[in-house]
Amino acid sequence: MSEAPPITIAAADDLLIDQFLDQLWLSDNLAKNTLVAYRRDLRKFALRLAERRIRLAEAGRDALEDALLASADKEKPATRARLVSTLRRFFQYLCAEGLRADDPSARLAAPRLGQRLPKTLSEAHVEALLAAPDVDTPLGLRDRALLELLYATGLRISELVALRRDQLDIVNGLVQPIGKGNKERLVPVGEVAQEWLTCYLLEARPLILAGTQCDALIVTQRKDGMTRQMAWYLISSYAKRLGLPKVSPHTLRHAFATHLVNHGADLRVVQLLLGHADISTTQIYTHVARERLKQLHARHHPRG
Repeated sequence: MSEAPPITIAAADDLLIDQFLDQLWLSDNLAKNTLVAYRRDLRKFALRLAERRIRLAEAGRDALEDALLASADKEKPATRARLVSTLRRFFQYLCAEGLRADDPSARLAAPRLGQRLPKTLSEAHVEALLAAPDVDTPLGLRDRALLELLYATGLRISELVALRRDQLDIVNGLVQPIGKGNKERLVPVGEVAQEWLTCYLLEARPLILAGTQCDALIVTQRKDGMTRQMAWYLISSYAKRLGLPKVSPHTLRHAFATHLVNHGADLRVVQLLLGHADISTTQIYTHVARERLKQLHARHHPRG
């Protein structure tokens, strides 16, 4: 008995997904990783529909709901909510282009999500993490400078590894990252991070590059800029060595914002430093601070 051929996505659907992503890139200037996530979600969903012999672009509301429910017990609510959001944008595109007269995703019900507070680190844990690299070695000094810069500025790791040497004004303590939507902003670096960056630039970076020219601020033994993946690995490795809970570069961004709010920083200032387009995105840190206050009260108050 011959095996059944594998389920594949219709070529026409694949082409529409490509065209949709091209339009997103042109209109919204989305980051490459965001576009990759959109493609992954749409192809995954198109495969589910293909198992029912239904094309993604031709699916009705019932077919979409059935396909969403098919993996409800295996997927987190956040994953299904993201799928619904992706489907809505895709079908809105089809309608706008005149490729469909109706939008079957318009009334899809996304699962309700509770407010997720970002995972952060205490100030003591951050201090321990920053002190973890062996600064007697060029690579350790580089890692200390990287960690100090992340915590001092709250940059996204993609922004940090993309920094060129000329985007750091070490004398005035400013860095000029390019954030989402190709928007530039100025972020203060702070005296402690300035000192470690100065040491890295004078002592470690020339040794690592060994005479090779490189525009990247943070460099590797390959004589070029560091990747997001490598930065992620380094940070999580130092955290693991210290026995800290799961730590990513984004954890330091959350710590930067949370600690600013805890020490009384104005939310609008934090919004500007983080590069958030909407203040509502930044307001999550007031909830983080509030939760921290509740924990302290419960732990120390006689009637907590």
